[in-house]
Amino acid sequence: MMKINYQNMMEEELNIIKVLPEKPSLLLHTCCAPCSSYIIELLRDYFDITLYFYNPNIYPKEEHDRRLNELRLFVERFDSNKDIKLIAEEYTPIEFASCVTGLEEEREGGSRCFKCYDLRLSKTAVRASEENFDYFCTTLSISPHKNAEKINEIGKELANIYEVKFLFSNFKKKNGFKRSLELSKDFDLYRQEYCGCQYSMRDSLPE
Repeated sequence: MMKINYQNMMEEELNIIKVLPEKPSLLLHTCCAPCSSYIIELLRDYFDITLYFYNPNIYPKEEHDRRLNELRLFVERFDSNKDIKLIAEEYTPIEFASCVTGLEEEREGGSRCFKCYDLRLSKTAVRASEENFDYFCTTLSISPHKNAEKINEIGKELANIYEVKFLFSNFKKKNGFKRSLELSKDFDLYRQEYCGCQYSMRDSLPE
């Protein structure tokens, strides 16, 4: 089966959006400042962006809070016009633990991660629907370690359920991930050494 080119789908959608009289609103789920940097740079001319920091998977709480604080600092420095808004949900690790029960020993990048994608995207879709956003999306596909096909499949399903447009994407394409590294260096951003959860931390440690 031929893979869907989500990068092309996003570019086609952006070409439609750029001729609209007003920017549509976008609720952008974000996992950290480095992953968000390039995506904000790319999308800010097309959307009225609200960042949505909901990451109950991140372990421990100190790491969660550090990533959130780094995101706030980056937005303050990058967005001099104060156009970009940020919503930060309460840290609720029990939601992640309940979501992945029984999958603790799964390999990184497998079914446990897919459950985590669904948890965070579902919450984003609900919030987008409740607050009448035009679109929702996530920064997750910028990582070379994340399954963009699965992320977009989940996004499409949620868009149908909650009747909010999902911005299909594969942000790592066309040097997106490389650009995020450049921006991280330019802004001296903290780059974590593991995805976020205690299992990814475990798997990142040398044997």
